[in-house]
Amino acid sequence: MPERLSDRLAAALIAQIDSGALRPGDRLPTEAQLSARHGVSRSVVREAVQRIKSRGLLISRQGSGVFVAAAPAHRPLAFDPKVLESMEAVVQVMELRRVLEGEIAVLAAERSTRAQQAGLRRALKAIDTAMAAGHEGVDEDMAFHRAIGEATGNPQFSRLLAFLEQYLRDAMRVTRGNEARREDFMRQVREEHRAIVAAIEARDPALARAAAVAHLLNGQERLAEGGLIRPDGSALPRRRRAAR
Repeated sequence: MPERLSDRLAAALIAQIDSGALRPGDRLPTEAQLSARHGVSRSVVREAVQRIKSRGLLISRQGSGVFVAAAPAHRPLAFDPKVLESMEAVVQVMELRRVLEGEIAVLAAERSTRAQQAGLRRALKAIDTAMAAGHEGVDEDMAFHRAIGEATGNPQFSRLLAFLEQYLRDAMRVTRGNEARREDFMRQVREEHRAIVAAIEARDPALARAAAVAHLLNGQERLAEGGLIRPDGSALPRRRRAAR
């Protein structure tokens, strides 16, 4: 998956802040200067700067420019944008999901209400509808997993999953794209989703954990079977371009 230019620029500027090359109170170079220095458009600069501002690392002073903010007492959680860069990173995201979503399924099995369980069934139907219409179903799939988080009754899981979605979306697009190529893959995914919901409705925490973990492990196996990664989860070597 290609790295966005704004991600690359944001990472470079954050590295300068972290290393002390840019200190609190220092004025950031102008848009024009950053554009020329890094060989990107001004819109890319604006997007990168806005992303860093959202993390509280930069502040704007009207009429003066953009400055490095004082170091916050608590820095917000953020991942390196390079987390979306390779197939190896896709597998890493799946491992993160496996650890997190296994325990979320446990709590959903213990705490979910009838209304939340009905919501899970509606989410499953939405995935099927999207796929039948020829769509990739990424939004619907993410909504399904988000609904499991909501079924825990703990709003912190919903907030964490909402934050992670910006990183999970591209990884899920790869897995669902791979699964959409084969009817047996799609059937397996539907069965795995239904097994998670059935375990939650049965209020069986151990079975819910096993179903959620199996879903992510099987997804990794499908990537290997689809020829996108090695069976051990490592990335395949990049193919050299044929000489012209």
